[in-house]
Amino acid sequence: MRLLHTMLRVGDLQRSIAFYTEVLGMRLLRTTERPEQKYDLAFIGYGNNPEHAELELTYNYGVAHYELGTAYGHIAIGVPDVAATCNMVREKASALGGAITREAGPVKGGTTIIAFITDPDGYKIELIQRDA
Repeated sequence: MRLLHTMLRVGDLQRSIAFYTEVLGMRLLRTTERPEQKYDLAFIGYGNNPEHAELELTYNYGVAHYELGTAYGHIAIGVPDVAATCNMVREKASALGGAITREAGPVKGGTTIIAFITDPDGYKIELIQRDA
C-alpha cells in the first residue's frame, strides 16, 4: 500500500494552482473538467504517481469558501532551507493569497527546523527542513 493523493476543496481553482506551482514549486500534472457533475479537478505535485503522492485540488461549481473545521491538521513538505523558503513564500505568496503563520525555528522540544504557511483557502502547510 502507498499514499496516492490528498484531496483539498478549493474556492478558486486557478488561484490555488498558481499558489502551489508558483510559490511551492509543484507542477500541474493533469486536470479534469466535469461540467455535468459541476466540479473540476487539478492534480499537482513534485512528480507523478506512483513515485510521488499528489494533491488533488477540487473546485465545486459555485462554492467559493469552505469551513475547514477542527479535524484537519496540515500537509508537510520537506525543504532544504526553511528560512529561505519562508523568504521566498513571503515574496510570492502575498499576491496569491498565502501567508506565513509560523516563522522558521526549531520545533517545540526539539531541534528540527520547521515553519507553517497557509494556502489561499487557509489550509496549513508545514515546511520541514531536510537535507537535499
